[in-house]
Amino acid sequence: MTGNSYIDSGIHYFNLFILGFAVLVMFSYLVLALISAFSLRRHLRENSFINYDAVLRSELAPHLSIIAPAYNEGSTIEENVKSLLGLNYNHYEVVIVNDGSRDSSMEILRKAYKLEKQSVEYHQAIPTKEVRGIYKSSNPAYSRLTVIDKENGGKADALNTGINYSRNPYVVCIDVDCIMDKDALLKLVKPLLEHSDSQVVATGGVVRIANSCVIKSGKLVEARVPSALLPRIQAIEYLRAFILGRMAWSRLDGLLIISGAFGMFDRRIVLESGGYNTHTVGEDMELVVRIRRKMIEARKKYTVAYIPDPLCWTEAPENFQILRRQRSRWTRGTMETLWIHRRMLLNPKYRQLGMISVPYWMLFEYLAPIVEFVGLMISVLFVCLGILNWSFFSLLLLFVYLFAVLFSTLALFAEEFTYQQYRSVRDFRKFFFVALLEPLYFHPFTVYSALKGNWEKLRRKKSWGEMTRKGFGTNNK
Repeated sequence: MTGNSYIDSGIHYFNLFILGFAVLVMFSYLVLALISAFSLRRHLRENSFINYDAVLRSELAPHLSIIAPAYNEGSTIEENVKSLLGLNYNHYEVVIVNDGSRDSSMEILRKAYKLEKQSVEYHQAIPTKEVRGIYKSSNPAYSRLTVIDKENGGKADALNTGINYSRNPYVVCIDVDCIMDKDALLKLVKPLLEHSDSQVVATGGVVRIANSCVIKSGKLVEARVPSALLPRIQAIEYLRAFILGRMAWSRLDGLLIISGAFGMFDRRIVLESGGYNTHTVGEDMELVVRIRRKMIEARKKYTVAYIPDPLCWTEAPENFQILRRQRSRWTRGTMETLWIHRRMLLNPKYRQLGMISVPYWMLFEYLAPIVEFVGLMISVLFVCLGILNWSFFSLLLLFVYLFAVLFSTLALFAEEFTYQQYRSVRDFRKFFFVALLEPLYFHPFTVYSALKGNWEKLRRKKSWGEMTRKGFGTNNK
């Protein structure tokens, strides 16, 4: 075989590899979307006539502790605590953990809720940074509220502090900047009442983007399409992830992540598992995988439930700098979790997790941006050198672009035929426009952020990075 023959053969196999990988990614997305569609239809049918007031009135309803870490959240914390205190549920407490904020967060809480320091013992079932004080309100209207002031140790350490303090059997771990639906807890505990044959170790729900929404007194009054382009694209991204992605993984019993913004856990199981890992920036994913691994190794029957209802709304980054920090951190968290639990990869002992979920995350969530970037660079080089057919390259890019737009459109239709948070035709047009723009404008940035996350991990960067928020008060005009 001549040198030219080797080159031609190599280019041929390279083309096949790129095409095959693209088709495999698209096929997996379509399969997940199909599973999600059937699961959503079944969920809506089974829950159309649920009387949540019966759960609200029942003395048997589970007792919950909402734990919300706060670090430099002065712009939103008063409004967010109001939201948590106003939820439609009887048996719950709210534990705000001030993680050594350097802004006015603690002072705002003291004034707004008339906090007084308490003489309360704090037992460290999970080791944490020092607790400086535990505060309760002198106003009986805020009797559910506890504020813990502690030295800075990061989000995982703050969550562990709240878990140590709480005494209820279930903990709801959320980001303090989230606005929860008034019936969120009623829907979140429903799987606990339904799964009598297995232990519900965790429950997750859908997170939506709150930018530009009307929020008053800590409650979402009206869902609006984000006015800024970057949050609007993220709103579509979240629809795809939560409606067409996690719903399917829940149905397959292969869910590896419950969003750190909003999730409920069995407190005893969390304590037995050692709490959140303070040595990873992906503590939410790592905890879920560790709990699932522990339950499988102990041969216990368990359930990780998922509620597709829009239960929680959060503020999305509005500039690329903050968004890049978030996405590179997600990449580092994924890398750390996959490495910690590498024994599960293609291990039949762990059933769906080992044979489907972990390989999927390895290939399509972690490696895909690297493969995409390397493949694109090589393809461009080959085109410039004249050894790759320009027509083939253009058709492949067009094929990928059209699929990306199609998949986003499917997510929009899924939202339209289910929960209809965005009701007008104008809202749909706004979303469809950014669906056309996203593959060209936003996706390259997410690939760059993933590559940046890999580079930061190689440099052993461990910090979260500052996540400055605009605050919800500006959205109420």
